[in-house]
Amino acid sequence: MAFATPQTGPLRHFLQFRDLTKDEIHYVLERARLIKDKFKRYEPHHTLHDRNLAMVFEKASTRTRVSFEAGMYQLGGSVIHLTTSDSQLGRAEPIEDTARVISRMVDLVMIRTFEQTRIERFASHSRVPVINGLTNEFHPCQILADIFTFNEHLGSIEGKTVAWIGDANNMAYTWLQAAEMLGFRLHVSAPLGYRLDRQRIGEPSDAVLREFTDPMEACRGAHLVTTDVWTSMGYEDENEERRRAFADWCVDADMMAVADPKALFMHCLPAHRGEEVTGEVIDGPQSVVWDEAENRLHAQKALMEFLLLGRVE
Repeated sequence: MAFATPQTGPLRHFLQFRDLTKDEIHYVLERARLIKDKFKRYEPHHTLHDRNLAMVFEKASTRTRVSFEAGMYQLGGSVIHLTTSDSQLGRAEPIEDTARVISRMVDLVMIRTFEQTRIERFASHSRVPVINGLTNEFHPCQILADIFTFNEHLGSIEGKTVAWIGDANNMAYTWLQAAEMLGFRLHVSAPLGYRLDRQRIGEPSDAVLREFTDPMEACRGAHLVTTDVWTSMGYEDENEERRRAFADWCVDADMMAVADPKALFMHCLPAHRGEEVTGEVIDGPQSVVWDEAENRLHAQKALMEFLLLGRVE
């Protein structure tokens, strides 16, 4: 096993994609490749032996919970799972107090919650690194895994085009941060009323972002076509309205046909076949959604290792 040097310097969190530098993102992605290779060869990789991860869920999860929990165990550490129903989080304890207590007992915290300000408040009172497992505004771990998956299949994402078809949600805003940092172009197509908020993003250059009213045009020439459910968690009361608004934003074979011939399809899951994507696409030869789902495990292992140990020599 390589010798691990404990992280020194200021405390680091991963609350949004740009919390790491471009160079650090590249390091984490390369480290994920090594960690995945060892996993596939059944070679132990216990760089976080005797470390503890607290997972705090204020939103339900399948992939986030399994990937972080399995990942921490595979790194040699242990996990504590907390929800609002079995902790003081559901009894109106200030989140600042929760942060002060939990961070004295564990080495790392992952939170899946609602407003970004909530995780920022927690992190500002934490003594250990905090990872965003999903908020209403950002989903940085998913995009880290998606880029890792893209690199595996098509090489560097730099200079490529990613087409986001659907709601300007936490995934779309995180893809935009990644495009600005890593040098690829993002095409976004969403119905009127569900587009990117210009007050949030400013005025990115055309080299970074282009918005389209026609989803077919957004897909044209793209190296990756990706989408998400039309109704994100917490917006269920808008479901019928969204189904009507997004009726023309279902990723189908025609959209994939105008993309680059080697284009990939991704979806962060869970998926609703026949709504945001057809079964023909998500279960077809260009879909890498199952690799993408598995790669949450490996990308997050590399991220946790980096936040606790820094660069491992």
